[in-house]
Amino acid sequence: MDNETAQTILQEIKARPANLRDLVQISAHSIVSKILLDKPAGSLTLFAFDKGQRLSEHTSPYDALVQIIEGTAELIIGGRKITADAGQIVIMPAGIPHAVNAPVPFKMLLTMIRQK
Repeated sequence: MDNETAQTILQEIKARPANLRDLVQISAHSIVSKILLDKPAGSLTLFAFDKGQRLSEHTSPYDALVQIIEGTAELIIGGRKITADAGQIVIMPAGIPHAVNAPVPFKMLLTMIRQK
C-alpha cells in the first residue's frame, strides 16, 4: 500500500470511531495489510490472514504488539508456539525471531514501536 492510500484511510477514520474488523477484509488464499499510521515513532498496520497463510520467520529491530481482532493466530516467538485469540495481545520483542501462522482466518492489528 502506498503512502497516499494510507493517508486516505487515515483521513476516513481520523477523529471518528471505527471498527477495526471492518477496515480490512479476509481475501481467499491471501494476506491483506492496511497501514493505518506510519510515523517516525512507530506504525499501526491491520492484517487479515486467510486460513493456511503465514509469514515466515524473521526478526525486527523494534518491539511489536500484536492485537488479535478476530479469529485465532499462531505466533512462534523465539521457537515457542503461542496461540492468541480475539481480544488478546502478545508482545513480540525486538531482535527475537518470530513467525505468524493462520490455523483459521484471522485479523490482527500490529503496532510497531521504533526505538531511537
